[in-house]
Amino acid sequence: MDVSTLSLLALFVIAAVPLAPTEVTLIGMGVVAAAQDGPIAPIILVASAGCLLCDYLLYVTGRRGGSRALARVRRRRSADATVRWLTTRLERRPVAVLVIARWLPAGGTAGSLLAGSLRWPRAVFLAASLIGVTLWSTYAVLLGYLGGTMVDESFVSLLLSLGVAVVLAALVATVWRRRTGHDLDYARGTSGGPAVHPAEQA
Repeated sequence: MDVSTLSLLALFVIAAVPLAPTEVTLIGMGVVAAAQDGPIAPIILVASAGCLLCDYLLYVTGRRGGSRALARVRRRRSADATVRWLTTRLERRPVAVLVIARWLPAGGTAGSLLAGSLRWPRAVFLAASLIGVTLWSTYAVLLGYLGGTMVDESFVSLLLSLGVAVVLAALVATVWRRRTGHDLDYARGTSGGPAVHPAEQA
């Protein structure tokens, strides 16, 4: 198996589907690229393009009334917490928040839907999405590639890279919960518009 045109096409399709296992696919392709001493730039470019398309379609859905789609996303507890966090910050620091959201549970999906529902200018949304998907895709591919260079056996290096990804995700989630726990208290009950901090109500 190599990083062929067919595998890149499959990656694009996976990246373009909301909530698909894109991260696992990217890590796996990074491992393969390392095992074969192949380039990772095409993988990053294709994944970024697929994720950008996915984000834009979700953004359009949000602009046209994405409440049902957002409700489906929020059925997962972790994704619901992400939505609550985003609603308190998306209008204040939109570009930075949308970039950071890539590392949160369902963050890319929720962020794009919310940005559309808040009717961000397309140029601003696409710029923020492009930065976010490029950084995130690079991170996932490099994680697999580094694992592949450390261990010769592809299956073991894949497990190693996935393990590191899980640990990093757990650390991010822990820090995120500690830093946003207070915010989630007053965000609870919001369904689309930005929440208002009690200190701002005075």
